[in-house]
Formats: sequence, C-alpha cells, structure tokens
Amino acid sequence: MQHFKKIVFILLTAFCFMNTQCDEDDDYYFGNCDDVVIVDEGLYNSLSSENFTFIDTEIIDDCLSITIGASGCDGNSWSFSLVASEAIAESFPEQRYLKFQLDNKEECLAVFERTVTFDLTPIQIEGSQEIILNIEELESSLNYKY
Repeated sequence: MQHFKKIVFILLTAFCFMNTQCDEDDDYYFGNCDDVVIVDEGLYNSLSSENFTFIDTEIIDDCLSITIGASGCDGNSWSFSLVASEAIAESFPEQRYLKFQLDNKEECLAVFERTVTFDLTPIQIEGSQEIILNIEELESSLNYKY
C-alpha cells in the first residue's frame, strides 16, 4: 500500500508540472516584439492614421520597429496598434497594406518619441519569402524578407 501511495504522489506531481508549462501557440506570445500585427479587414478600413509623425522604421528579423513622435505629457499612456488589410496585391514580391494607430489621450503640448515593435509573422504569405509593406502615411515601402 505504501508503494502505491508513492506512485500516485509522483504521478500527481508530474501532472501538476506539465499543466503549468507554456504553450507556444498562446495568443499572447509575440517572440521578441512588443505586440503583434492584427489582420482584420473591417478594423483596417475603420482606422485613421493621424496625430503622430513617423521618425524611423526598421525590420529586425520578424519584428517591425516603429519610432513615432507626437504631442503629449510624457507618452507613457500611449497605446499602439498595427493593422493589416486582408488584401494581398499580386505583384512580385506580393504587397500588404497596413495602418499604424496611436491612441493618445494626453493633452499636453510637449513632443515625445516612442518606439514600439510588432511581430510580422501573421502577415507572412505561404510560399513566399518576401513581401512589400505599405504603411499608410509612411513615405516609403518596407521590404520584409523571412
């Protein structure tokens, strides 16, 4: 009987440890990026890109780094989103259209800069290794190779 209790204890302990491990498919995993690109046609069509200035953009691995400038009190309450259209332009390489949104409720006149990164893997196109990203209000397109 003592031997049976030890086996049950070991099995229960093992199940508890297995239950607490992370699942790579969790929605909140963005790799090394701050956030993830949202692919949603309705949201894309309803967004407007305004009240900020693009300062710098850079693609590092699968992350798009965006630095913006905008007026505010300190920029700490700002929230960001990057939304892609579901449409894919059939060119070589293919093209995706995106909108960057800043949610800024700060009412100060000082100007601040913030940088945020977005995981680009949701906009990858199967069978392709490169796409052109056209972000509304950004002067030039970005070439994303994956």
